[in-house]
Amino acid sequence: MKTVDKDELFQNLSGFLKAKGIELKDGSYTHRVQQGCNLLADVVNTTQKTVRRAKAKADETLDHLRQSIHKATAPKPPGDPRAGGKRPRANPSKKANASAKSKPRTKSSRRK
Repeated sequence: MKTVDKDELFQNLSGFLKAKGIELKDGSYTHRVQQGCNLLADVVNTTQKTVRRAKAKADETLDHLRQSIHKATAPKPPGDPRAGGKRPRANPSKKANASAKSKPRTKSSRRK
């Protein structure tokens, strides 16, 4: 947004009042109205700066939150200890073969 000049607000107010039939002449009342317009212009400009900074900070925080969510929900490669799952065995059939080899087969135990 554009910044508001100090005299711009007072000039617009004077033009508006003049169109309605009220003319602001030099005097203490007009001086106070002009001071009020200047104060209002300063407040508007300061608020615009603050809103820009707050928006930038909110965008930064939102990006950080998105990144955290992405890290937490992104698919993990298999075998990764951070994946939370079991690691695949090198050769799962070795354990089954080892128990079968421990019992020697005899001729009497075979069926015909």
